[in-house]
Amino acid sequence: MGGASRVCEQPDDVPTAGERPARSGSAPPRLGDRARAAMRLRHLSPGTQKAYLGWMRRYHDFHGRRDPADLGAQEVTDFPSALAVRRRVSASTQNQALAALLFLYREVLGIELPWLDGLVRAKSPARLPVVLTRAEVRAVLACIPPGAPRLMATLLYGSGLRLLECCRLRVKDVDFGQGQITVRQGKGAKDRVTVLPASIKADLASHLRRVRLRHSADAAAGAGCVELPDALAHKLPAAGRQWAWQWVFPATRTYRDRESGHLRRHHLHETVVQRHVRRAALAAGIAKRVTCHTFRHSFATHLLEDGSDIRTIQELLGHAEVSTTMIYTHVLNRGPAGVRSPADSLPFPSDGPPD
Repeated sequence: MGGASRVCEQPDDVPTAGERPARSGSAPPRLGDRARAAMRLRHLSPGTQKAYLGWMRRYHDFHGRRDPADLGAQEVTDFPSALAVRRRVSASTQNQALAALLFLYREVLGIELPWLDGLVRAKSPARLPVVLTRAEVRAVLACIPPGAPRLMATLLYGSGLRLLECCRLRVKDVDFGQGQITVRQGKGAKDRVTVLPASIKADLASHLRRVRLRHSADAAAGAGCVELPDALAHKLPAAGRQWAWQWVFPATRTYRDRESGHLRRHHLHETVVQRHVRRAALAAGIAKRVTCHTFRHSFATHLLEDGSDIRTIQELLGHAEVSTTMIYTHVLNRGPAGVRSPADSLPFPSDGPPD
């Protein structure tokens, strides 16, 4: 969605969203800019903003870059239908595109389309998550080179973190004394506390010492400032340079912030970890589709195997409903619901040597 920043933008001489240029000659805001402002006003996550802008751009292109305000019911419904029929997208993708259209018309254009509520949303099939055995987890982690990516992959498994939650960890959120990690602004903008694996404390502490040395060097060079959430930069102007607010896993390069002009260092990009995990799974010879989120699934399943309470696991994962956590009861390595196959009690003869 690299082109999402240009969503629904039109030439300056074309009115947008049914508006006409003011007589004074000032052009109205472009539709893409209005959409961004509406999403920021409602505190949608950066990922949701990027996804919605991408679908708005595709919708705009699908109808020949016509003004969305001039389109009727048929044109609006044609887009999600084409996604399902021509591109054969998944149910969740189709529903996300529909949600983006609803946001565009209701919140950005101010147009109520009550018939859109009656559209049948695609039903997402229930799928079981991919789970690694403990031996497979060890094999994958062993194939990741030592350093930040291996530490992050270990936290994904040992703490049940989502990938972006791990990338956005700050120094103040890691409590070595209590053995816990505080996840800030997780999915649904919720905070939660999860476990810090004791086996990783020494390596993580050593990593943070190296990060602090680099932060001190950045500060001496006039940099060392990080992005702060919400309006905290205005409330605490000096907090961005303090050690407590630094990223646990900073990027290797700095950048110049456009608004403040500060030389900053972002957190390590998520694709770095994804690439290492993908390569490690291939090197380990794992015959499963292994992603970073697979570690989170394995974390929950292995806790269940060890007898942890389902409600405790729900809190550690940050699930709003326990029904979401219950899916891991179906992927335990003892078979569905822990049932032992009756075939295991029969004295089946050996097939003997192959022909």
